[in-house]
Amino acid sequence: MAPTLVDHAQDDGRGEHFRVRIEGFGVGTWDLDLRTRELEWSEAARAMFGAGWSQTIGYDAFLSLLQPADRARFEQTIQQMPRSGGGFDLSFKVGASSGKGQWIRARAGLIRDESGAPRHISGIFLDVDQEKRVEEALRTQEDHLRSILETVPDAMIVIDSRGIMQLFSSAAERLFGYSKQEAIGRNVSILMPEPDRSRHDGYLERYLETHDPHIIGIGRIVTGKRRDGTTFPMHLSVGQTQQGDEPYFTGFVRDLTEHQQTQARLQELQSELVHVSRLSAMGEMASALAHELNQPLAAISNYMKGSRRLLSGSGDPNASKIESAMDRAAEQALRAGQIIRRLRDFVSRGESEKRVESLSKLIEEAGALGLAGAREQSIQLRFNLDPNADLVLADRVQIQQVLVNLFRNALEAMMQSPRRELIVANTRVGNDMIEVEVSDTGSGFQDDVIPNLFQTFFTTKETGMGVGLSISRSIIEAHGGRMWAESNASGGATFRFTLPAADET
Repeated sequence: MAPTLVDHAQDDGRGEHFRVRIEGFGVGTWDLDLRTRELEWSEAARAMFGAGWSQTIGYDAFLSLLQPADRARFEQTIQQMPRSGGGFDLSFKVGASSGKGQWIRARAGLIRDESGAPRHISGIFLDVDQEKRVEEALRTQEDHLRSILETVPDAMIVIDSRGIMQLFSSAAERLFGYSKQEAIGRNVSILMPEPDRSRHDGYLERYLETHDPHIIGIGRIVTGKRRDGTTFPMHLSVGQTQQGDEPYFTGFVRDLTEHQQTQARLQELQSELVHVSRLSAMGEMASALAHELNQPLAAISNYMKGSRRLLSGSGDPNASKIESAMDRAAEQALRAGQIIRRLRDFVSRGESEKRVESLSKLIEEAGALGLAGAREQSIQLRFNLDPNADLVLADRVQIQQVLVNLFRNALEAMMQSPRRELIVANTRVGNDMIEVEVSDTGSGFQDDVIPNLFQTFFTTKETGMGVGLSISRSIIEAHGGRMWAESNASGGATFRFTLPAADET
């Protein structure tokens, strides 16, 4: 049987020479006598533990250098070695109480005497502090990456060159309905409907042969399939990584169901606004025409009555026939005037469907339509909305029409301005009204413009019809509020209107 390291060093100087050599490489040696419980360790070993003791110390004194958890593991392993005859390989940290501590790895083997009885455990101490700290840093990064993957809203899936899923994030579990255990190890084609499901492996093979980036690095909208068989639109972006000779593909998936529903709702809302805008424009023009036509119709009726009186003294044999024709013409002129007055009354007194609405929501939805392109024009949007002045009694579509009209006017007014800022604010006025303010930093008003702004067919635009602001004021007044405009301190325009406040309770 092989002798102990200590006996070997006494019997042969070559052992001591070997010990000195490995000490030069920063490797500490140690030897535990199982009968005396004394530990002999080298100078390099003592330096690793920060101990100033002599070469030989008691085993219990050595254990006191270890932390409680490491001490128990070390002692348990030592106790098992004489029975099992196995090796010793344990890593632990020393000096942690004085600062960051140092990682040490202990390796050893059992040495028996000539009779075969266990006598020594001899081994080495290795300074593995740097390796452990790198390992801890990598573990921290891995934990950080895992936490990101757990919280990122987009699903992430990693597949190998055969299409087998290697990683399936928590967002992917929620989106597709598969658990990690169900997905990992299966072909990613289970997440696709036909015909993509049958064609996917062919897509991969073609890419690996031709490297034609049909989808790699290019985002596109495709259809996904959940575990329950339902399909949904999704945006897919795929990137490629390489581990040795094996390519891996990472797909990021975003569910577009809500996005498409929102787009459909915005299109529906825009259609409603356009429809109401046309009806309002027709009504406003009908009201204006009624006002303009009533006067000439009244004049026609008066002229007919005057001409009849002049004919009453005439001896013309056809005088009675002419008087009768004039009477009928006057009656028709009066009848036309009554029809137009009824049309005007219908337009001016028509009731809208008013409900309790959230002003912030009305502004948000109107902004999605009226402020399209604001970012491209470098316009800064500031919504200073008071939640305590939010509920109003209003017709949703009509008020959004007013807001869209004001937003579009503001964007057009700021197209040539060096400073482009649009502010929307609300405030309570008294106990029963809420005021809405829309301010821009555009070109503002000329001195003679403000008094005529809300007149029908008056416009400052080259292609404008002059009915937008007139319709807007009519809508606000029909709601029981009022609307006006003024210049602001930045030189732009500020429009204000009021709406009845709804009961907060």
